[in-house]
Amino acid sequence: MRFVILFILFPVFVQVSAQQDSLQLKQHGDSLLPEVVVTAFQSAQNWKNVAAAVAVLSNQDLNKQNTQSFLPAVNAVAGVRMEERSPSSYRVAIRGSSLRSPFGFRNIKVYWDAIPLSDGGGNTYINLVNVSEVGSMEILKGPAASMYGAGTGGVMLLKAAIQDLPNQLKAEVSGGTYNTLNEFVQWNHRQQDFSSSIQQVHQQSDGYRQQSVSRKDILQWQGGWHTRQQSLSLIAFYTDLYYQTPGGLTLAQMLKNPQSARPASGTIPGAVQAKAAIYNKTAFAGLHHTVQWSNSWYTESAVMLNHTTFDNPFLTDYEQRDETNTGIKAQMVYYHHFGEYAVQWNTGAEWLYNHSGINDYGNRYGVKDTVQFKDNVYANQWFAFTQLQVQVKRLILDAGISLNNQLYRYKRLTDPKWLQYATTNSEDILTPRFSILYRLSNQVSWYALVSKGFSPPSLAELHPADGLFHPDLQPEYGWNKETGIKGYLLHNTLWFDLGLYDFELQQSIVSRNNAAGQAYFVNAGSISEKGVELFVRQLVLDGKNGLIRTFNWQSSFSYQPYVFNNYKQGTSTYSGNKVTGVPEYVWVSSVELGFANHFYTNISMNINSEIPVNDANDEYAKAYHLLQVKCGKMIVKGKLTIHVFIGGDNLLNEVYSLGNDINAAGRRYYNTAATRNFYGGVRITL
Repeated sequence: MRFVILFILFPVFVQVSAQQDSLQLKQHGDSLLPEVVVTAFQSAQNWKNVAAAVAVLSNQDLNKQNTQSFLPAVNAVAGVRMEERSPSSYRVAIRGSSLRSPFGFRNIKVYWDAIPLSDGGGNTYINLVNVSEVGSMEILKGPAASMYGAGTGGVMLLKAAIQDLPNQLKAEVSGGTYNTLNEFVQWNHRQQDFSSSIQQVHQQSDGYRQQSVSRKDILQWQGGWHTRQQSLSLIAFYTDLYYQTPGGLTLAQMLKNPQSARPASGTIPGAVQAKAAIYNKTAFAGLHHTVQWSNSWYTESAVMLNHTTFDNPFLTDYEQRDETNTGIKAQMVYYHHFGEYAVQWNTGAEWLYNHSGINDYGNRYGVKDTVQFKDNVYANQWFAFTQLQVQVKRLILDAGISLNNQLYRYKRLTDPKWLQYATTNSEDILTPRFSILYRLSNQVSWYALVSKGFSPPSLAELHPADGLFHPDLQPEYGWNKETGIKGYLLHNTLWFDLGLYDFELQQSIVSRNNAAGQAYFVNAGSISEKGVELFVRQLVLDGKNGLIRTFNWQSSFSYQPYVFNNYKQGTSTYSGNKVTGVPEYVWVSSVELGFANHFYTNISMNINSEIPVNDANDEYAKAYHLLQVKCGKMIVKGKLTIHVFIGGDNLLNEVYSLGNDINAAGRRYYNTAATRNFYGGVRITL
């Protein structure tokens, strides 16, 4: 605890010692922090003038710690939590939205350069994308159905912006504990109106636990053509992903041997014996097109197509899926500015389609055996939206609404009783959003919003691991009320964002597990999600002399005392219990130091409270403190830049679970994260 207190107070000590240099620096220019631009609502506005809880992660933010995944950068955002059940197996929660997701990535819409990555079944394979492929990320927290359709968690917008990249060749190789190897090569080319970037990625690791080997190979190309009136961008990639799944442990098993995989239990084999793993091969292509028709009108359209083969030998079965996804999005935008007044109107629609052939077999030591069933599922998801923004001097008013529909058609091909497709339809759901923002000064803004969000059950929830189709599962929905204040202080050297929200979720979808450990889902009454989020970043020093040349610190804090309302399971009443899988508070702080001769050090501390792992609240995953450090040096020789770095994760050597299997059968809740581990590498840019 003494170390934690010193770490938190360290920025104060450095700020006092650097006060004279800092004050001298603040006399030059109006702003020392880079401008943060948000594009989530189709208008490139400064972050402080957007009436929403939105975080922007720059390329520098994404590379502060280990770049094997997005996890360290995403977890530095207040209210956002990324978990890793095993290497390459990720789950993301925005304001607790992972309650319904024991695995996978859903209830959050994801776009890459405005092209949908999420499919018509409500799922996103975020582990197919590598950090090196993404230039920046915007995270919109809370319901955004008025422009982005279904999803109560929020939206993630990945951006490449290849038109801004110089002609260069970039290569990196790094390695670390557990035989970890990361390698990528990227070539960027720009000529007049055309930009191109091609990249190859390879990652592999033996993992910390038994049965946690992973391997990922990516070949990706992005191209762009830009003129004054039009822009056309294309993304194409192929990812071959393999990772083993060690399974959950009981508390006693984790304490006895945290590196072990799930052992056999009765007639159910262990993870090693079953060779439990995921094989995912995905080809993806997307196109985004904009046309500027006049100074006030432009149109935007996007189309995507992808195909996935997915194999999952599990403890009790061997699942094979063949998935085809198509998506189209189009909108028109009108904008007119006159003096201190402005108006913007967006209207458009999006359609996502998914076809999944799901075949289930017995699993004989990692080899598929006798056919259990074969299913055919079609998912169609569409929404149409319109949004109007009016700016009157310091006041910005927004009003938007969308009409949503999601349809599933299901048939069991191996059962002769299924003569027709069964259907489930969430239709004609209206989701409005209203917001107001007032600029209290040129540096500080206050905002308030009211929005309705809804999220129909995903394909993985209607057709979960128990092999049954659950057509009675209903969409969850609710109203979110939010207010906040954000902006810059101290001569624009301190950036702050404080938000308070109240989201009352109805018909919440929660996970259950049968005796075989297979997950299924039910609607469970309502949940009260009230919370507070605070983010602060300060540039203390940015000088040219002395040992310490630059010094930044930042801290994010989220308080989430969520509780169940009107929730019963059989004869048990859980009303008033804490919401499963959601920590009551998370505090992440970091400091960045730049030294003479291009040396740097980044230090981060992630403090998580204990987490209830079942609805009864009779067991909690313990709290933990996660310390991460990365150091490096830049060597510049003309056009050649060599970046050498080393780092360490979990330097306090905590034994903790980074991804809990909530409500797991047999109380196997815990997926142990790696203890103290290290990495190092070199990046060359030419």
